[in-house]
Amino acid sequence: MIKAKVFNIQESNIALLGSDIDHAARLKAAQTEEAWKGAGQTNGVQVWRIEQFKVVHWPKNKYGTFYSGDSYIVLHTYDRPAQKDLNKETVKAWDIHFWIGKDSSQDEYGTAAYKTVELDDLLGGEPVEYREIQGHESQKFLSHFPHITFLSGGVQTGFKHVEKQSYKTRLLHIKGKHNVVVREVTCERASLNSGDVFLLDQGNDIYQFQGAKAGLMEKNKAAQIGQAIDDERGGAPVIHVVSENDKDADSEKFWSAVGGRGPIKTAEQGGEDDKAIKIPKKLFRLSDKTGNLQFSEAKVDKSSLDGSDVFIYDAGYQVFVWVGTGASKSEKANGLAYATNYMFKNAKDRLSVPICRVLQGAENDEFNSAW
Repeated sequence: MIKAKVFNIQESNIALLGSDIDHAARLKAAQTEEAWKGAGQTNGVQVWRIEQFKVVHWPKNKYGTFYSGDSYIVLHTYDRPAQKDLNKETVKAWDIHFWIGKDSSQDEYGTAAYKTVELDDLLGGEPVEYREIQGHESQKFLSHFPHITFLSGGVQTGFKHVEKQSYKTRLLHIKGKHNVVVREVTCERASLNSGDVFLLDQGNDIYQFQGAKAGLMEKNKAAQIGQAIDDERGGAPVIHVVSENDKDADSEKFWSAVGGRGPIKTAEQGGEDDKAIKIPKKLFRLSDKTGNLQFSEAKVDKSSLDGSDVFIYDAGYQVFVWVGTGASKSEKANGLAYATNYMFKNAKDRLSVPICRVLQGAENDEFNSAW
């Protein structure tokens, strides 16, 4: 099957997210969307995959597994303290993430973006929305899953889950201290480093390779994943645990599968487990009080926020679009577009950082702690 044009980050700004344009039509569509039935009513995480322009429930036993050729929508429902003027202690709150795989087609991520707006409308326009790019996920997104695995393939590539006795060799990279992430990497020695754990899946043999400086959380997560694969295959696989400096038969088999024993990257070269980009924070106001939209820099202080406008806050590791309750339709409609354009003009080395939209009065802890 010929795959459609793959994902281009420059086309993913979903400029109309949160606007009032065509709101009534979207709300009507959301109310008739079968996939949204029960969405956001019960606390927890719900996941959907985009398949041929349709929103399809992702099986719960696969939550945390994402394919690079697909796009997904993730909804997190929780309770937050109610405002003092309400006769209740808590109210429902939501985070909506649309995740774009690096090989996702334009049709897939476009549908995911549109359906995210639709779900937002259904929930009264109150959710916090996130755009997630594979490999650059927000900490909020990662926190929704006990572990995350990114695999190659997808619905349009004809990917099928392997049947018993028919397995494709793959190498999984397990990394992280607080939010452990699993990614499929090229099965070669160059992918290894001394600071992390790797799982070599050969079907009936699974090798857990532990770098000399790998962390306990990474080792534990690798063991859990290995056991999950074993359970899925009816206990057929044999799991071998090998350390970087082992010289036994199991370790030799592992090294042979990745191209032969040799030097690998140091833990430092492997990168920080929980990387934080340390750059100066910036705040911008988007206002049309003069009759035209004006984008101007403001003092980086939470007290600078004015409910009559929209503000773009670059916290370095993430960009927030803060929408004041009194913001105009034009300001609301263009907040995400201006945030994306700002990134293209001033931070091309950080184009994949998550962009999050929050509403005044419904700010989450992530936004509040970013100042």
